[in-house]
Amino acid sequence: MKRMISLKDKRLTHGNTDKKNKKNLIKKKKTGDELVKRFLPQQSSALFFKYNEQLGPPYHILVDTNFINFSIKNKLDLVQSMMDCLYAKCIPCITDCVMAELEKLGPKFRVALRIAKDPRFDRLPCMHKGAYADDCLIQRVTQHKCYIVATCDRDLKRRIRKIPGVPIMYLSQHKYTIERMPDAFGAPKS
Repeated sequence: MKRMISLKDKRLTHGNTDKKNKKNLIKKKKTGDELVKRFLPQQSSALFFKYNEQLGPPYHILVDTNFINFSIKNKLDLVQSMMDCLYAKCIPCITDCVMAELEKLGPKFRVALRIAKDPRFDRLPCMHKGAYADDCLIQRVTQHKCYIVATCDRDLKRRIRKIPGVPIMYLSQHKYTIERMPDAFGAPKS
């Protein structure tokens, strides 16, 4: 014989209290005379699921200050090592903010500044105020999804991971590796 649930069962009345609580929340929002609006930016049409379709050779790589410094410490040629990692032509790009950051570091980092002024590197002009390179790189990457970001900074990597479709190049075991690429050419074997 089948069991019947009584009309006073907690499982049935529990749903009614949820509806009452939702109505109270809506009333509380309306009493403030402002409804809460959420802003969601439109996703890029270049993204296919989580992979970026705009990425392809020749790769444009935004280089951060500490990436150049770590490359010098590990005695790696930037352009050649990038090509070894991605198996394709790479065009390193440096923004004016990164150049300003290198100049502020002083004579200790003059080798890094000389490498950054290499004619193989593309210079990208910045039109914003301030010279904080991390914000500049993130702003440029959110606008244009055609870049790979080369950095060794943990905070910057964490911020870039929140942006869908932007690969990150970094140093690992004395060579360049890349994460979040569709084919993951230089991804570490683990």
